[in-house]
Amino acid sequence: MSEPDKPRPKPRRPRADALRNRQQILRAAADLIIEQGPNTPMDLIARRAQVGIATLYRHFPDRSVLLRQVALETLRQSAAEARAALAEETDAFTALARYMHDSIDLRIGAVLPVLAERLPVDDELIEARRLSREAHDALAAAAHEEGSLRRDVTAGDISLLITRFTPALPGAISAEDNYRLSHRHLELMLDGMLRFLSDERLPGPALSFDELITMRPGPTQDPAHITQEIRAEERGRWWRREP
Repeated sequence: MSEPDKPRPKPRRPRADALRNRQQILRAAADLIIEQGPNTPMDLIARRAQVGIATLYRHFPDRSVLLRQVALETLRQSAAEARAALAEETDAFTALARYMHDSIDLRIGAVLPVLAERLPVDDELIEARRLSREAHDALAAAAHEEGSLRRDVTAGDISLLITRFTPALPGAISAEDNYRLSHRHLELMLDGMLRFLSDERLPGPALSFDELITMRPGPTQDPAHITQEIRAEERGRWWRREP
């Protein structure tokens, strides 16, 4: 039999237990990144995932590979949840609300900001980010087209709101109460995003998703001074009820 005619072995499919271990490692890593930061010990991740350290390193040879995969997995989950919500819900605003609640469950707003500055950007990450952004933008665009989402609420606003609602509150609040409060406060905020409940302009900059990604910290300023200036400006605006 000539070389081209030789049958090629079929690629081996990962065993179910190997896939399960991999997912457990990724979930444990995401949890510990939020709780302790990206430098959390690898053996602690293995213990949280209930696998041996050798199993962890078999899937992820070093920390950078693991963190990169956590970021990729989070971006892919974000895109999948946004697409599923838009396809399955009866109206666009309900789809947007579902996606935001799902994002709290996946803790997207806590994982990605921690990893954003740590990972080198490559083609796979760029593509995953693009697909996530497109799915996210489609939700906001559909709600705008439907007329249910305030026109001055941007996709960037939605991303920042998810980031604000995800981290745990400080103080002696249990993890369960933090989780419930995140969803409770999101529901309060969603009422403010409905177009028919308010027709006044929102204060502050309207950021697009692309602007949000490229933002970098500016010069350090006195927070108290900035807060006083903003309060004075916004008090005048709201008391005058500018349109």
